[in-house]
Amino acid sequence: MRHQVKGRKLKRTASHKDALLRNLATSLILHKRIKTTVAKAKELRTFVEPLITKARKGDLNSKRLVMSEIKSKEAGKALFGEVMEKIGDRKGGYTRVIKLGHRQGDAAELAIIELVDYNDVVNQLAAERKEEKTQKKEEKKAKKRAEQENAQLPAKEANS
Repeated sequence: MRHQVKGRKLKRTASHKDALLRNLATSLILHKRIKTTVAKAKELRTFVEPLITKARKGDLNSKRLVMSEIKSKEAGKALFGEVMEKIGDRKGGYTRVIKLGHRQGDAAELAIIELVDYNDVVNQLAAERKEEKTQKKEEKKAKKRAEQENAQLPAKEANS
């Protein structure tokens, strides 16, 4: 029986699971949003949120504790720098797990885990892409109109 046994095994040894969570945490901190399975995302949430809470203190001891888990200097700088600027006043709930559906090959449930205050970055990128698409559509329509006008001009000249 698994009384009071917390966490998921993820079909890995303890050292492999620790390495996996550290790598996923590093990727999440650097990229602000990653795509993985639902089980890994939920387990990553329990790993990353205490690290962010420790990082909120900002003193030397908390930096050492966080860096002993993360192992990447770039991720540490990002966490104590830009991530703390956005998340510093938030009380908790730093991550969000969004379910995506099933993967084609093995039907594993996929999810996106992201830092909550960074979804505006994604929304901004989506808005930029949308603007580019509308601009391309307008250019295409203008080109089509010009071609139609050019095709009509020789027909009018032939009639006159």
